[in-house]
Amino acid sequence: MSTHPLSPAASDTDTAEDRIYETDLPARLDRLPWTRFHTLLVFALGITWLLDGLEVTLAGSVSGALKSSPALHMSNADIGLAGAVYIAGAVLGALFFGWLTDRLGRRKLFFITLFLYVGATALTAFSWSLWSFLLFRFLTGAGIGGEYTAINSTIQEFTPARFRGWVDLTINGTFWVGAALGAFGSIILLDPANVGGDLGWRLCFGIGAVLGLVIMLMRLWVPESPRWLIIHNQPEEATRIVENIEKHYRERGIEIPPMTEKPLRLRARDHTPLKEVFTSLFVVHRQRALVGLTLLTAQAFFYNAIFFTYALVLTDFYNVPSEHIGWYVLPFALGNFCGPLLLGRLFDVIGRRVMISSTYALSGVLLAISGYLFQQEILNVTQQTIAWMVIFFFASAAASSAYLTVAETFPLEIRALAIAVFYAFGTGLGGIVGPSLFGELIESHDRMNVFIGYLIGAALMIIAGVVQGVWGVAAERKSLEEVARPLSQVQTG
Repeated sequence: MSTHPLSPAASDTDTAEDRIYETDLPARLDRLPWTRFHTLLVFALGITWLLDGLEVTLAGSVSGALKSSPALHMSNADIGLAGAVYIAGAVLGALFFGWLTDRLGRRKLFFITLFLYVGATALTAFSWSLWSFLLFRFLTGAGIGGEYTAINSTIQEFTPARFRGWVDLTINGTFWVGAALGAFGSIILLDPANVGGDLGWRLCFGIGAVLGLVIMLMRLWVPESPRWLIIHNQPEEATRIVENIEKHYRERGIEIPPMTEKPLRLRARDHTPLKEVFTSLFVVHRQRALVGLTLLTAQAFFYNAIFFTYALVLTDFYNVPSEHIGWYVLPFALGNFCGPLLLGRLFDVIGRRVMISSTYALSGVLLAISGYLFQQEILNVTQQTIAWMVIFFFASAAASSAYLTVAETFPLEIRALAIAVFYAFGTGLGGIVGPSLFGELIESHDRMNVFIGYLIGAALMIIAGVVQGVWGVAAERKSLEEVARPLSQVQTG
């Protein structure tokens, strides 16, 4: 059995909402062993985080060049504002494109949002004034925000349940591969011996546009989510996709485990009304909403406040030349990438509640300690970089788990919009305020003021860890439909 109509009303003259299907497709996807199909899918889609890491790192690494640019003449406060504008675009893009992703499908949107990103980041390279730069950064952020919703939901719906935590964390960790790429690119292009000057930072932003075009070609083979297709009255296409995936296993002699889950009964729908969306998010699942909002707000402030102004701390307090910033970003990026990669498996084995709460709390404690050492001028620039590497080894896993939490703990019909809503709320509260606040604190050239900012970030992470420990969902090794019952599921018996 795959998917077939149960209701006698399921004829061509009836509306989609009249049709009830019994399907085993979600269980068939969850039982599959990990193969090359999953690896290629994750690589083609998960590379979005690489683009975000590239953009964020470039914004920090080229900050010195932006301040000396004859066209832009940016101040430290302007650098912080540019970071906030990028985040604002990501917030609004996530909300708008998240709504469209649930309505129009995952596949259409991850092409639309990537196209927007490529165009906007290319235009950033041709900025002629502060305001044009801010506009293009806003549009770049909108593309990335939309990517988060479309990509997270797609990957969640294809990945077998027992791998979901590790896969999601590792993918989010590739943000730091992009960060390293951005840092390396800035080292070469900002060096006066190579390019330098106003042309150097412009070419840096061209890196993202070129990568985006390559990624667009890589995604051409990625199918639509069968889970989305079933809900939206396209069971034949959903069945075809799953059968093609299983055919890949049989052709290679890979054994597929037997079915153990009962089929689902789902009522097809054209879309989910916004009233039902908000009832589900903030009434039915209000405890999960509180957890998701807290986790995303804390990590957004923690990351965006520190990383968007990372270069300013190095230049203003440690006198690091702007063209050398990339050398300090590389080890920082390494620590961030290794955290999810090495700790990710524990989120499936030990469990979500313990691992998420512990990584959040530990990140906050370590930041408070290193902030105090920074304020006391105990750390030199190398020691400060090592301290950040250790802190963000744990913080990167924590931040990645926040996206995992909101992606897997809400029903299929509103998954993309749920990701968008909590990403928007969390990032809006933490990500916009953070860079702007830290930009002003660093502008004061007072270490005590910067330390206060670090303490705020540390406190938010510790509070989020406590909230997760008390109210978090133990979603490890469970199907998405078991973690969050679909809104369209029909009760049996």
